[in-house]
Amino acid sequence: MASIKYNPNSQKGKITYNSDIVSGIVVLSLQETEGIKLIPSKSKGIKLCFEKEGVFVDISVIAYYGYSVPELAYRIQQSIKQMVESMTKYKIAKVDVHVQSVVFPPAAEAEKPLAPAAEETEADPKNN
Repeated sequence: MASIKYNPNSQKGKITYNSDIVSGIVVLSLQETEGIKLIPSKSKGIKLCFEKEGVFVDISVIAYYGYSVPELAYRIQQSIKQMVESMTKYKIAKVDVHVQSVVFPPAAEAEKPLAPAAEETEADPKNN
């Protein structure tokens, strides 16, 4: 039985990555980050720039109410750096995070206590 061992120094070919693969890894890391959601667009708010220093990543996300924005940005940066560098040969030079907006909880819960009070004032004979 033959065994094959991986030796990165004895490669006989060249490995290249499509930018869509790196973008997919970035999307995967963002989907695993709690407290955010992606921008609903074709590019999902992700811009990549491949330079000699490494990959420059520009991310736009939407944050959920109740999460600390600086902590979210730091977790996004660390997650992208770890996943891209472990799955590809690229090094991450910089990750810029832009929080475009905040999603608040539904307002219907806050309006429920006000609705009965409004009905009482309409039924009050003094107001007629």
